[in-house]
Amino acid sequence: MIVCIAEKPSVARDIANILGASIRRVDKGIGYYEGNGYAVTWTFGHLCTLKEPHDYTPGWKAWSLTSLPMIPERFGIKAIPIEHYERQLNVIGQLVAGAEMVINCGDAGQEGELIQRWVLQKVGCKVPVRRLWISSLTDEAIREGFEKLRDGADYQSLYEAGLARAIGDWLLGMNATRLYTLRYGGSDRKQPLSIGRVQTPTLALIVERQEAIEHFKSETYWELKTRYREVVFSADKGKYSDKAKAEAALQSITGEPFTITSVKKKDGKESSPKLFDLTSLQVACNRKFGMSAEETLATVQSLYEKKVTTYPRVDTTYLSEDLYPKVAGILRGLVIEPYTALVSPLLSGAPIRKSKKVFDNKKVTDHHAIIPTGQSPSGLSDREKQVFDLIARHFIAAFYPDCLVSTTSVEGVAGKVKFKTSGKEILDPGWRVVFDSGATSEGSESKDGEENTEATETLLPTFTEGETGEHIPELREKQTQPPKYYTEATLLRAMETAGKLVEKEELREAMKENGIGRPSTRANIIETLFKRGYIVKEKRNQIHATETGRQLIKLINYDLLKSAALTGEWEYKLRQIERRELDTKVFLDDLKAMVYQLVQSVLAPQPTPTPAPTPAQPIDTGIPCPQCQQGTLLRGRTAFGCSAYREGCSFRLPYTECPIDTSLEELHRHLSDATPLLF
Repeated sequence: MIVCIAEKPSVARDIANILGASIRRVDKGIGYYEGNGYAVTWTFGHLCTLKEPHDYTPGWKAWSLTSLPMIPERFGIKAIPIEHYERQLNVIGQLVAGAEMVINCGDAGQEGELIQRWVLQKVGCKVPVRRLWISSLTDEAIREGFEKLRDGADYQSLYEAGLARAIGDWLLGMNATRLYTLRYGGSDRKQPLSIGRVQTPTLALIVERQEAIEHFKSETYWELKTRYREVVFSADKGKYSDKAKAEAALQSITGEPFTITSVKKKDGKESSPKLFDLTSLQVACNRKFGMSAEETLATVQSLYEKKVTTYPRVDTTYLSEDLYPKVAGILRGLVIEPYTALVSPLLSGAPIRKSKKVFDNKKVTDHHAIIPTGQSPSGLSDREKQVFDLIARHFIAAFYPDCLVSTTSVEGVAGKVKFKTSGKEILDPGWRVVFDSGATSEGSESKDGEENTEATETLLPTFTEGETGEHIPELREKQTQPPKYYTEATLLRAMETAGKLVEKEELREAMKENGIGRPSTRANIIETLFKRGYIVKEKRNQIHATETGRQLIKLINYDLLKSAALTGEWEYKLRQIERRELDTKVFLDDLKAMVYQLVQSVLAPQPTPTPAPTPAQPIDTGIPCPQCQQGTLLRGRTAFGCSAYREGCSFRLPYTECPIDTSLEELHRHLSDATPLLF
């Protein structure tokens, strides 16, 4: 018998229907479907988890500074102690024990792979494993997926990246939370100071922005404008910080004629908004509908399970080229109201447009952008209708012509002061007709994230070089403005770019690999900060840090815990593991070393300043000794040695073999006998 394991009962039911496994052996949600040589069963998401500290060492159950850092020699997993989880795990175990092959039908992503691998490990799977990898749950996609099953080993690096992420979160979360709670949490310690690899730098972003706003000192400046033929021109100089100079400039042009010196017209094109990845969809739904990131994820996940949109936990806005032949079929599935009039021109017989800005294999890895499947949406909730409408319109717009525009730049002069203005005229709306009904595209998002209106540009009258006439100059007094509080939309963008303000779509794409967290986890991180009382939502969806959240960030004196950029580097390393560019052990050993250093930095006394370390004063790298596993490696005068040398450890690595300035990553290559942290 071939055993198929899906991630949830509803998906298992769909797969069973396709495979002809029609015999239902289910009791109160526990069981499987059987028939035609298959048994189709399911998990409820995670059935297993990493062991807790006391599962490794009983002494780690009590919170104590003396037990830190807690670093197991070898990590293990255990069943989650929930009664119906354990019953379903037993069912899976019995099926796998009698199977000739297992098909992993878990969610097609890193977390889905981890869920299934842990289950198969826990039940002791010894038979070959194949992988079902699909981007939608339509009957057609499932059938096609079973025709193209892949070897489970093809996804080993995906599993290792998920495993490294889980172990890394355990190492940092368990140790840092206990460390800061015990060190700074007060005598009662009823409220643990929760520290996380992703949640803490996210909180730090919010606190940093809030403090920048509170400490902002507004400055007055002046702008020189003039109105000529009902069009406002701005002085080339821009802002005046000196009022006297601004008034002098105003005086110098008062009564002087205004002359047009240059008129330049340039025709251009505007591409349609990009298709959605999860983050951009969450941003759009927050701005347009006020939906939280978590609500958007839940809604698009429901649309996926209802087979009307594709897999949602993606970080690309592109489609693979092999999808192009299917576009017409998907569009035909959208010949329903309110899309009929928009789709019909695309199906009129002319070839459907194929743009490199939509189809690019180099920008697609395991999954493509979120698009409709072509199945007619029915039985959707109001929220689901709103989210589906955004996805559908972006998909339709991707195959419309570019919007043709004409941009006019006009320069003029009064006295010796130069002025300029510009305007834009839409010559052919192209894809814009798809959004004319009031739907908002992600491409028209405001930069601040506070408003949901599209910037408008002046439609200019016809100007002629050399023309001159009267004008009305004025001086406008203005104040510099503080940065804006984060909303969920702008916070998601900040997490995506590791805290850097990046407005250009191309640069955002390039920085995705260094973002904080993954698209599928960011919503949960934000929600966790809300639930733990570290942040609150104020008017206009502004996110404010609470006093508790601010105090926590002030307590953390270890930059790596709260640095968005450095956390983004860790995220990049996890992606390197997934691409087989970085050994998992190197990543975990680096993280282990960081935990050692963290504990030392927090527990070290805060004495009078000490001299800078010299070769005569060994520097602790925090890396465990590969020989005794008790001490840590020191940088000495002539070699790396073990801090437990007084206890008899003789480990020594001369600088002739490994120079003193060797990076931690390079050092690991010389320590092949170090205790592995993987299963």
